[in-house]
Amino acid sequence: MLQNLFDKSVLIFGCGNILFGDDGFGPAVADHLQQNCSLPPHVLVMDVGTSIREILFDLALSDTKPEKLIVIDAVDYPNRRPGELFEIPVEGIPAEKVADFSLHQFPTVNILKELRDHTGIEIKILAAQVEAMPTEVRPGLSGPIREAVGEACRLIMENLQSGKNGGSYAAPAA
Repeated sequence: MLQNLFDKSVLIFGCGNILFGDDGFGPAVADHLQQNCSLPPHVLVMDVGTSIREILFDLALSDTKPEKLIVIDAVDYPNRRPGELFEIPVEGIPAEKVADFSLHQFPTVNILKELRDHTGIEIKILAAQVEAMPTEVRPGLSGPIREAVGEACRLIMENLQSGKNGGSYAAPAA
């Protein structure tokens, strides 16, 4: 699968740990996209779990770069409803996720900034507000996050159809 990573112009990475409740949002979206959506041939969707850092290192060192990278993850942002979808800038990744992402974010934030600022890759981060993040192993998404999976896929497919610089991810209507 890594070979395809360097052949596609759009990469979609579902990040998170499926063993920790709502943190499994990114992998659930990646799976739903792969199983239920007609993806264009220039798009690669990967459930990267907690290994995004290593994949981004490979990407940063590659001579071939995609045009767009979409990262899907669950976050805990203030003043958001559980299951709410929104786009965050690379700099907007919550500090709690930096520690939580020790395997799949930090120094990932720096790598994402480097890729965005020095290679021209368009980077979008689609986030879902968690209902709760367990502190121990507890697989399974909460109801609001489970419901957000299909909506996230719809937003991603719309973004893919709108072209390279098309569209941001808007929160679903309340």
